[in-house]
Parts: sequence; structure tokens; C-alpha cells
Amino acid sequence: MVDEDEGVSGSTEISIGELIERRLSRRGALFGLAGTAAAAAFGGGAAQAQKSGPSSFAFTEVPHVNDPIHHVPDAYEVQILIRWGDPVLPGAAAYDPAKQSGATQALQFGYNNDFLGLHPLPTGSTTGDRFLMVVNHEYTNSNLMLAGIGEGREARLRADQPQAEIEMAAHGGSVLEIAREGRRWKVVDGSRYARRIDANTPMRIAGPAAGDAKMKTSADPAGTRVLGMFNNCAGGETPWGTWLTCEENFYFYFSGDGTKHPDQVLAKRYGLGRTVAYAWGKYFDRFNFDKEPNEPNRFGWIVEIDPYDPQWTPVKRTALGRFAHEGCHYAVAKDGRVVCYMGDDSRMEYVYKFVTAKAWNPSDRAANRDLLDEGTLYVARFDEGGKVVWLPLIHDQAPLTAENGFASQADVVINARRAGDLLKATPMDRPEDIEPNRVNGRVYVALSNNSTRKPEEVNPANPRAKNEHGHIVEIAPKDGDHAATEGTWEIFIAAGQPGTHEGTKYHPATSADGWLTCPDNVTFDSKGRLWIATDSGEIAGIADGLYACDVAGEGRALTRQFFAAPKGSEVCGPTFTPDDRTLFLAIQHPGEGQGSTFETPSTRWPDFKDGAPPRPAVIAITKKDGGPIGS
Repeated sequence: MVDEDEGVSGSTEISIGELIERRLSRRGALFGLAGTAAAAAFGGGAAQAQKSGPSSFAFTEVPHVNDPIHHVPDAYEVQILIRWGDPVLPGAAAYDPAKQSGATQALQFGYNNDFLGLHPLPTGSTTGDRFLMVVNHEYTNSNLMLAGIGEGREARLRADQPQAEIEMAAHGGSVLEIAREGRRWKVVDGSRYARRIDANTPMRIAGPAAGDAKMKTSADPAGTRVLGMFNNCAGGETPWGTWLTCEENFYFYFSGDGTKHPDQVLAKRYGLGRTVAYAWGKYFDRFNFDKEPNEPNRFGWIVEIDPYDPQWTPVKRTALGRFAHEGCHYAVAKDGRVVCYMGDDSRMEYVYKFVTAKAWNPSDRAANRDLLDEGTLYVARFDEGGKVVWLPLIHDQAPLTAENGFASQADVVINARRAGDLLKATPMDRPEDIEPNRVNGRVYVALSNNSTRKPEEVNPANPRAKNEHGHIVEIAPKDGDHAATEGTWEIFIAAGQPGTHEGTKYHPATSADGWLTCPDNVTFDSKGRLWIATDSGEIAGIADGLYACDVAGEGRALTRQFFAAPKGSEVCGPTFTPDDRTLFLAIQHPGEGQGSTFETPSTRWPDFKDGAPPRPAVIAITKKDGGPIGS
């Protein structure tokens, strides 16, 4: 994603001792603290490193490129499953770039597909040939969607009402039924499960913030109902089969004078009015916080949706806290409680987890319906020496008291960022996707970048000032129990080009095409091997891509490039079928970049037709011989 928040946390919380240490990890020396060992592989032995390195992956790497097309190893093929504007609901028109409207878009596949999730059909099926695919639609590049409106963010700010309505309908999410026939996949037309969720879909507010005074508006005096979701980035799922979709940079959508907001503490901590990217507030009062000061409080939540029931009202689960959510992946604790890991994707923000109060019931799906409304929200502190401590965000436990502005648990979750400040959580380099590995029980935190971190602001888990390339932190919960309030951590990978960028960390056999920048989304195949999707590769002169590496054994942290994206795009939502024979990717904002417009885009991927704009799309990657991905 782009349009990232610059960060509004004032917390640095670091000791002199930590400043002196500035270590990458307890095992940094093993793989070369400054990347010198990996750099040695970039000489005449780079080709040999690719062929004979200790990686368990057998595919031939794709090279670092930056061009208008996508690239996969020769043994693989790519299918375009669905593109922006393709029909989803009955009665939807075929995509026509000259005939767009809000009403048309509401029935079609939305823009900038991000998170992808697979829910088997029928429920509990293990055949792997039919799924409900859930898809987030994060934001819109209006300059690439529509003709004649110019370029960049300014194109959105100049929007008239019809353009704003198109943008609103292109946000949110989609539910698709997909089926495999041989190695090919198709979207099932006329599926009874098909659904579009957008910025106007009615939703319920649940949990500690429901009905709170800060959630009430003129349209909803009870504070329990809200219209829509937007800027939905990464996501997750529950063990009972529902979809958790994450509202990230919601503050870009609200106009108004932040200096006059009635709650200055809350407004400043969430950046209200500082950066506005959409003109929706010109036409709809709820997006103008001068008129509706509480409306922004109703966004920035985890939204639970049941893909198996298209009539089910989506629910904003406020117990999980309000911030720029990136990802919400679960693990099951030893006592059966469900643990959700989350990141606040802004510079100098925090890593969180939520632990349900009760265990989930595998034999009664309905019994889990509101399980996410009760539990404990925690924020992470990463200590020197490799210890992580999870600090509970509970009202009336010091310092989260009325004297400090927290009159209730509703205040805690609505202003979770400030609660984290007071508990002295560790400010991180943009926590993006955070996902447990169900094979080894560890948790992997993708930290995309933080070019604004000053030398005096480094900390053990974020040891590079002006960290333009990001890193990945690996967490081991104490005794293997995800509900534990302690654990250990280390830096698994420090991204960037070895020998060129300071402080990189990879396996020494990493090839000249295997290094990466700006890790964003992560996932695991059935063997527990890590796959890393990147965002903002162009800062290092390369396309974004998908990289694979082992997490254990001789090939640990040896990253290899499997996919390179078309120019201007970002790779999102990597997810495998259970048999590992199909890998789905969401290719977001192809053609994005300086000077690229509807009329003159930097790529016309995936259609490559004269006059056709680039279109975000979901792709399916299979091996030509039908074997598992990565073999």
C-alpha cells in the first residue's frame, strides 16, 4: 500500500544501554551483521549460490527487474483469476472504462485487492477444489481508474460527487466462489455466496466501545451502527471460519480542521486533518469531522464477516483495539483460547495481540459467534537481550486510569495508541503483517520500513536509523503458548541489498537476485516455509516481488525470489491451497508512480490493450507439471 501515515507517536522509550548495544540479534554474527558474508556471494559465485545453496526450494530464481510485465520461474504459469471491474453480483455489467458509476462499481470487483483468504466449500471440506475466496479492497488510484483527471492524490481531492461514489463503491471487500478444473481456476458465476462490501454497507459495532459517547453520531445516536469499511489492507480468519478484515489508514478519508476537533488528544494521536486523500467530505457530512466529530472513531477496527452467510451483518469487533490495522492472524493457545496478532502500520507504532476470555468451541460454530468481544488486548515491549513482554491494556490498571484520560475500557480501545504510549511499548518500523507459523509455533512480524527514525530513536528490535528497507522479527512464545505474556525474539532478516545498504542480515548463500526490500505480507506453505511479499521495491530500483525461505535448517533465512510484479505494483495477500499446488496473489496498483495516468500508464497490465488502463487483479500460479509450488 502507499499513502502511508508518517506516524504520530511521540514515544521513543529507550535506554542509554540499548542505544549503545544496537545489535541486530543474538545470532547476528552467524549470518553477518553488516551483510558482508552475503555480499561475498554476489561476486563470481552468485550463480553457484543459486544452484547449490542449502535452500529446500528447487525453483530457479527470477531476476531483479522493473518492467511492465510479471515474471515467474519457467516451470510455472500464471492465470488471471479476476480483475478490477469484473462482474461479481448478478446483474453486474461487463467492465467498460468509459461507463463507470457508483451503482455499476457496487456490483463489480473492487479496486486494489489486498488480503486473500480461502474458506473451503462445503464447510470443513478437505478436497481443496472449491473455496470461498475473500478479498480486501484497500484504496483507489483514481488517476488510473478514470480518464481525464490528472495524476496522483490530487486527482482524488478534485473529485466530483460521481467520482467519489465510484471510489466509495470500489473500497471494502468481495466474496467469490472459485472452483478448480484441472490446474485452471474459475470464478463461479451466479454463486449464492457472492458478495460486495463497500463504504456504505451497514455494519454492527460490538465490544467495549459499542454505545460509548465517542461512537455516537447524528445518524446513529445509539453508537451501535455504522456504514461501511475502507482502507482494508491485510486481514486474517478465525478457527470457526469467519473473515477478519482490517481497516488501516482510515484517517485519510476525513476532512476538517484538526486543530478545532473537540478531543484534541485523540485527534492528534490519530493524525486527524493532517493528511486528507479523498474528497468524500465535500459531499457526505459523515466524512467531515467538523460536522460529525465522532465519525472517525467508528473506523480503524477489525471487522468480522461470515463468508458463508451473505445476509450476515458485518461486525466491528472493538475489543481488538483501534489503530491502522495490518493483518489479524490467529493461533490457538494451549487452553483453547484464540490469540489474534496485529500490527499498527504506521511509523513508530506498536505490535499487539488479543487473547479471548474463553476457549473456542470446535464442535459448535454458533457458540463462537461473539467470542471476539471479550478478552485482553496486549501491546508488545521488545527488550534488550531478546525478551518480549506483552503488556495488558486494561482500564483501571495503572496507568490506564481516569486521571490519565481513560474513564472506561471503551476509552482504552478507542485510543489504543495512547494506551500503548503510557505502557511504554516499543515503537516499531511500521508493523505490517504478523502471522503465526503453525508448523514451528513462532510468530513472524514484517516491519516494512521507517525512513524517519533518528539515530537517537533506535531500539533493540529496530536497530537501524533511517530504515528504508525494513526487517522481519521472529517471536517464540514462552513454552510454545501463544497466550503467554512473555517470550523471546530475534531479527530473522534485515532487508536491503548486502554490500550496498547498511545492517542487512541474510543467509550467506543468498544470491544477487534473492535479497529483498520492504517486507509487507507473509504466509507459510504446508511445510511451514516462509513466503514474503514486498511493497515499495522501487526505492531500491527493483520491482516488488514474492520471496521464499526456510525458517529452520541449513537454509534458514536464505531468501529466493519466486515472483516479480509488473511496474508500479505491489504483491499482496499470498495464500496457498492446502495441497500447495496453487498460490494466489493479489497484484495491487499496477502502473502506480510519478507521471502515470489513465491515458499514459507505465504498464497496461494485465490486459495490455490499447486504451485500457492497468487493472489490479488476483492471479493463480501453478506448476506446469502439476507439482507443489516451490518444488
